[in-house]
Amino acid sequence: MRILYFSRDYTPHDHRFLSALAQTEHTVYFLQLERRGHATEERSLPPEIEQIPWTGGHAPARLTDGLRLLLDLQRVRRKVNPDLILAGPVQRSAFLAALAGLRPLLTMSWGYDLLVDAQKNRWWNWATRYTLKRSAALLGDCDTIRQLAISYGMNPSRIVTFPWGIDLHHFKPNDRKLSNSLQPPVTSGLTLLSTRSWEPIYGVNIIANAFVTAAQQCPELRLVMLGNGSLASELRRIFVKGGVEERVIFPGHVSYVDLPRYYLMADLYVSASHSDGSSISLLEAMACGVPALVSDIPGNREWVIPEEHGWWFPDGDANALGAAILRAIDQRQQLSHMGRAARRIAESRANWEMNFPQIQKAFDIALRHLK
Repeated sequence: MRILYFSRDYTPHDHRFLSALAQTEHTVYFLQLERRGHATEERSLPPEIEQIPWTGGHAPARLTDGLRLLLDLQRVRRKVNPDLILAGPVQRSAFLAALAGLRPLLTMSWGYDLLVDAQKNRWWNWATRYTLKRSAALLGDCDTIRQLAISYGMNPSRIVTFPWGIDLHHFKPNDRKLSNSLQPPVTSGLTLLSTRSWEPIYGVNIIANAFVTAAQQCPELRLVMLGNGSLASELRRIFVKGGVEERVIFPGHVSYVDLPRYYLMADLYVSASHSDGSSISLLEAMACGVPALVSDIPGNREWVIPEEHGWWFPDGDANALGAAILRAIDQRQQLSHMGRAARRIAESRANWEMNFPQIQKAFDIALRHLK
């Protein structure tokens, strides 16, 4: 079967899907809608995948590019003649594919498209419904996405839900002495880890304010904040004003290869995201045996059971997060037990090698329901 994989950018998630598809009997072509520098995957495209050159994929896509992209998408369809189009996010790549009449369309939700974008305004709501109505099937990573898709008109019998999962061989518990190479060095105190981009949707300012509160009461508390983003100046102001900037480590963007070492040196993974499906970062942390302190949102509740794998705190409440960090310090003897439980749930539900074959079920549904 000839598959056209049409995504917004080329990210680590795209690399994971394309690498797995490259090992199947299918012929796979990759089409990239836009290029956003902060999101691009550093690893090369799998050699079995052919990237299709076209008018898109070189810069951020704009509304004014719509007609030009649609016309060239028709040319791509004639050139590739795909048996199946696998496209997402919903209101971007999948929407363009639906407008261009590409069939059968298997839409893949990226989580934020239904959790956030679909609710932005009437236009985004309409684009969501338009795309799902013309989708032969939908792939989603959690039950929250499934229920939202149904509310936007998607036939529930055409939805395939499976957590994208992670590589349990790459992300696994190991020797935590790797932390000794970090500067400033991490002491025997509790080490928190944040891996999300420094953007408003991920609530990293909530983490910063909560850390100030907790760190002022616990001198040995440390925070490692990976990544970067538009909130960089605000975060540093919070840390400087709170007098804790010397206890925060900023490694910057970390490669996929190096990422496990940061999970392994952490005592507790922290995420204050306001919106998530099955968070890959959360699954990576759990697979490394790191308990999680996460915002109380539906996607997180599907993975973290309080007092078993970690804790929840009310979404957007920095004071509650600060108090939860201090409680975790008081209960640090439980962290190892929670970490082992987190690894077990990752092994049972977040195994990419076991989960990915379910995509064939979505292929079969899409091919049966040409629309």
